[in-house]
Amino acid sequence: MKPQGLSSCVRALAVTGLAALPLVSAACGAKPAVPDAPAPAASVAIIGPARLDARQLVAWFNGRQPQPAGSYSASVDLAAIAQHYIEEGAAESVTGDIAFVQAIVETGWFRFTGTVPASANNFAGIGAADVNPGPATFADARTGVRAHIQHLRAYGDPAATTCTAPPLRNPCVDPRFHLVVPKGRAAAWNQLGSGNWATAPRYGANILSLYHEALVFNGVREAPASHGR
Repeated sequence: MKPQGLSSCVRALAVTGLAALPLVSAACGAKPAVPDAPAPAASVAIIGPARLDARQLVAWFNGRQPQPAGSYSASVDLAAIAQHYIEEGAAESVTGDIAFVQAIVETGWFRFTGTVPASANNFAGIGAADVNPGPATFADARTGVRAHIQHLRAYGDPAATTCTAPPLRNPCVDPRFHLVVPKGRAAAWNQLGSGNWATAPRYGANILSLYHEALVFNGVREAPASHGR
């Protein structure tokens, strides 16, 4: 299957200048200002409970410095998106708080500076592959978040064999669920990258580094535990 999401260069440009997550790579013709943060020592499973709630995610997003350049452009306010991620993640037993952080990386802090427009309600770069990109479009933000969570479940859960309910809890809205072969191919966030979801080799590690920042901001200082299904 083709890697999911935006190209590594697009992701890099989307977050350039953010002190916590520099992703610019030599492949984009620029040298990183600082090296990538080291990957967390513990493996963090995609399938598991959230550790931060929507209120905490919003507080971190609004309170961190420096704030990203540009204007927030999502179709609904940040609190609604964060709540969608917590609710949809809980429905599919996916770590919705980390999925919210992944959406930040994919959308450039909901500035949509890459190839996927805000109007698409596509927070995960679904279909925006490096080769022959065809970004998916969703009717509303809730549906876009649901598709993202379902796509994560395909990566993280070998028992999610088909995009139907069951095994899913909600009707299938992920148009590329069937392209994740085999199901459960990346059970941990640490495994994303290098062809799993994205081509950037440190894609998953960078998501977890930013998530760690959110945990610390909210006073949750211990390393994320590994959760299994």
